[in-house]
Amino acid sequence: MNPKKSKISTPRIKIVQKLYNSLINPESEIEYPKGQYKKFIKDVVTGTLERSELIEETMNLHLSNDINLNKTDKLLKIILFAAIFELMFKHRTPKKVIINEYLHASEHFLEKIQIGYLNAILDKIAKELRQDE
Repeated sequence: MNPKKSKISTPRIKIVQKLYNSLINPESEIEYPKGQYKKFIKDVVTGTLERSELIEETMNLHLSNDINLNKTDKLLKIILFAAIFELMFKHRTPKKVIINEYLHASEHFLEKIQIGYLNAILDKIAKELRQDE
């Protein structure tokens, strides 16, 4: 692992970790330790879990020709869901920031080819969901 990457821990990395943990251990309670981004992380994780059906519907509406959710890698799907949640509900954060942050976080979890695919998918859905930006 690249030593530079291991020192970096963004809120989006924590979001992906918490969502993955809740997928693997659905009965476990999600803990949010004190920290600078605690509220943001909790909002995105909780919102993504609560609105997963709406996010999936949105993906099926705008990306039906681009992605098959049943065949998509779990980690890639988690990152997509969290990013789409932010695009849909965190309007104060510019779409380019959301996309860049999730692409950066995905470097810790995905292969290079998957990151390129993620970038294309997020660009396409961001144009649909945030036409005014």
